Amino acid sequence: MRLGTVAFEGRELVVAALDDARLLDLHLAAEVNGEDSGPFVDMMSVIYGGEQALALARSLINGAEDRCILMADEVSFRPPLLPVQYRDCLVFEEHLRNSFAQAEKMTGRPFDIPDVWYRQPIYYKGNRLSFIGHGQDVIWPGYAEYLDIELELAIVIGKKGKDIRAEEAQDYIFGYTILNDVSARDAQMVEMPGQLGPAKGKDFDTGNILGPFILTADEVAHPVALDMEARVNGARWGGGNSSEMQHDFGAILAHISAAETLYPGEVIGSGTVGMGCGLEIGKRLTPGDRFELEIERIGTLSNRIVKL
Repeated sequence: MRLGTVAFEGRELVVAALDDARLLDLHLAAEVNGEDSGPFVDMMSVIYGGEQALALARSLINGAEDRCILMADEVSFRPPLLPVQYRDCLVFEEHLRNSFAQAEKMTGRPFDIPDVWYRQPIYYKGNRLSFIGHGQDVIWPGYAEYLDIELELAIVIGKKGKDIRAEEAQDYIFGYTILNDVSARDAQMVEMPGQLGPAKGKDFDTGNILGPFILTADEVAHPVALDMEARVNGARWGGGNSSEMQHDFGAILAHISAAETLYPGEVIGSGTVGMGCGLEIGKRLTPGDRFELEIERIGTLSNRIVKL
């Protein structure tokens, strides 16, 4: 299933995608069928409802009635959920090599991939409150001149866990979604030598984008191998496949959860796939650009960047 959150007539609704054009209002569908609508109050309710909620959603999809169906072009998408916690990794070697080569040209400083990157997943904790959804505008931060997209696959945690073993990771993944970690490259270049990770290079309102849907984990084998593509104003910038991750989500969950509890509703990004951003190919965003990030089976996350 593909599940999302949309705004319609002043309310936020949990929907299931019937196809690219039609969405099923799961809360209304449950009521119409005399079922418990509680699991579909919001996406966190679905996650906490576990397999029972997903089974009910499947049955409602199979018996979808016209009065419970919305058209995708008459709703406004929101992030599928506001993350309980947000972490972002860096696990694609091609992206790192390409980015380092460009950064060296820009700054004159040499960049090498450290040995630790190969030994363990590297990640940072980002701003969970800055997320927007498919179709919403990104507001250009006033302190930046160089803005860029980042095409990432993200997981949503489905159940509480600590010291998770890599081979058990799939049991903790509720689903997969698209993440666009919009980045202020000029601010990032200035702050990264401080060795505390990205800050204003990543932290600004509307800078994180999630959606349009969460593809439930039962739909794909783990580790996932999904094609990924980035386009700006209709032109292909690049892309790759999620199978190229140096550390898959099993290794990522094992590392992050060591002596630390993960909770339902947390979001963890893969980091940018190789050729998944402008930095790698010497391109940058300009005000008014529309970018589309597409991942196989999940859909297309489309947004515009505006400068006020």
